[in-house]
This record gives sequence, C-alpha cells and structure tokens, in this order.
Amino acid sequence: EIRPRDWSSDVCSSDLANWTPEGFIGQLFKLIGKYVPPAPGMKSPAMWGSHTHLEALFGSKVSIAAEKKHFNFRYKSPEHWLKIFRTYYGPVLKTFQAVDPTERASFERDIHALLDELNVAKDGTLVVPSEYLEVVITKKR
Repeated sequence: EIRPRDWSSDVCSSDLANWTPEGFIGQLFKLIGKYVPPAPGMKSPAMWGSHTHLEALFGSKVSIAAEKKHFNFRYKSPEHWLKIFRTYYGPVLKTFQAVDPTERASFERDIHALLDELNVAKDGTLVVPSEYLEVVITKKR
C-alpha cells in the first residue's frame, strides 16, 4: 500500500484530483484488472477517489474537503479514443502489450462495450463523462 507523506513536515495542504472507483476511469481500471491482475497487495489507484479511503490513509491529523466533479472525455469517435489511449495511456497501452492476441481482441471488445455504455453523444462522436474527486487536504494545527 502506498502511504501519504509524513504530515509532521511543514507542508500545510495538498490539492488532488482523483478518478473515482465508480466513474469511467475507475471502471476502466476494473476492466484492465480482468486482463492483467494487479500485483499482490496493490489496490486500484482509483481508491484515491474515495473520501473514505483518503480518511483512512491520512488519519486524524488532517481535514479533508472533497467534492465530486466530472470531466468529459471528447473524441472524434470511440475508435479515436481507443487509438489515442492504446498508444499513449500507460494502463491501456501496457495491457494490450501484456495479453496474447486472443485476449487483445476480447479486451478491445470490452473497452468498446464500456465506451458504448457511457457515451452520451448521439452523432458518432464520443463524449464520456468521468467522475473525479477534487480534494483539498489540510494539516490540522
């Protein structure tokens, strides 16, 4: 488990924007986990988008203000999104590299199913709202 830095330092606050487990990227991480399981003991990075998880990590020496917000992924098409993420987004790129060709085709179908489920555009483009948690963590004095 990754632990936050020692809050006994002079740092007074940190601002974070973390994908939530329930949002699009959190669902994408779950999908990736079907094909490439995380290392033993590792938790999804989307857990940082959970207020409860942050409270457990940082403890009582801080106050946590958090607000759920949305970012819209906008691409020319679902295929365009996949091309960009398959080329540049580490978790998707590495999953395609790690699985055999049969699994690659299955992974691609599953990604398209997720994109189709969440796409709010009706014109062939892709607009997928993705929830994130905007967080300000302040050291209590």
